[in-house]
Amino acid sequence: MALTDVAVRNAKPGPKPYKLGDSHGLFLLVQPTGGKLWRLKYRVDGREKKLAIGTYPEIGLGEARRRRDEAREAMAAGKDPAREKQRDKVRAKLNAENTFAAITAEFCEKRKRDGQRAWAPATAKRSEYLLAILCGSIGNMPIAEIEPADVLVAVRRIEGKGKLESARRTLQLAGSVFRYAVATARLKSDPTRDLKGALTSPTVTHYGAVIDPAGVGELLRSIDGYEGQPITKLAMQLAPHVFVRPGELRHAEWSEIDLEGAVWTIPAGKTKMRKENVVPLSRQAIAILKNVQPLTGPSGYVFPSVRTRRRPMSDNTINAGLRRLGYATDEMTAHGFRAMASTLLNESGKWNPDAIERALAHGDTDKVRAAYHRGAHWKERVAMAQWWSDYLDELRNGAKSV
Repeated sequence: MALTDVAVRNAKPGPKPYKLGDSHGLFLLVQPTGGKLWRLKYRVDGREKKLAIGTYPEIGLGEARRRRDEAREAMAAGKDPAREKQRDKVRAKLNAENTFAAITAEFCEKRKRDGQRAWAPATAKRSEYLLAILCGSIGNMPIAEIEPADVLVAVRRIEGKGKLESARRTLQLAGSVFRYAVATARLKSDPTRDLKGALTSPTVTHYGAVIDPAGVGELLRSIDGYEGQPITKLAMQLAPHVFVRPGELRHAEWSEIDLEGAVWTIPAGKTKMRKENVVPLSRQAIAILKNVQPLTGPSGYVFPSVRTRRRPMSDNTINAGLRRLGYATDEMTAHGFRAMASTLLNESGKWNPDAIERALAHGDTDKVRAAYHRGAHWKERVAMAQWWSDYLDELRNGAKSV
């Protein structure tokens, strides 16, 4: 006969374990200690097996029957309930280990050593900072349990502080972490894929840059009159001549610079495009570097931190110098020297646009075309570097046009 709630509740322990049968293989095992355990007897491939369903009274008769029926449905589908239960335990353990924070840390380490695609140090620092903010909200959650709403609430906290670009970038990074989890078989799909358009788009702003000839001359004269740190002044003087990215200038090392050969070879690991960039040096650029050498050479960073030579100049040093000269953020930035060179070199009409692009180290998705350009425009780039520095001297001395 099937069990009743009263029979289960009133079952008393005996000197030995005994069973109270229900139906379809379900029974209650009553222990001499008074414990009551639900078990299911079933057969797989002709062999008798038992499945532990739980303890009474935590699991009542009705719940025990429901779990029995689920196990019978699994058997009807050709599955072994005991094996499925073991798999569920393994999955639960993996989910507990595979939190968003744990997979984020794994993803960041991978991206920092990802060959030519590896994050630059500044990119790694910024990305890890933004992901750490996100981990404050969802870091302890198993990644397989995170819903789109969980991510949206977290990034909207950043958006709510007016940091629209940071919120947008954080959502992008979260998507990268989720897709990494998918690629490593720990998640079925990226929950951020349906969040496109959920955040307020930041207003696109361009780096402040002086691009009119007269303004460039005035800027160069202002830099020459800078009264702050000598190393900062020399960095600002060199920046317009080489017009590399600010991070590349800050991280320049003496071992990369050949003053006799008049070239600066920036390793692939320090460039945005993860490709080696060889920069021709004009006579003026070499003269500035020779002024720097007694101060910071002959090894280490060309422009070290004022606190320690073991670190490069701060990423805000040149911008702070420009602010001290009276240039607001929307007027001139460290990155603005690149826009200055790009604009005036193109306006001059003297140089092949591809040579200018190569000088700016912009990426080329066509590998064959990129390889061709590296070789074909080198002589032109050398000539252009010297012309550009000569032209900057003319503007400094009062010339008003290209």
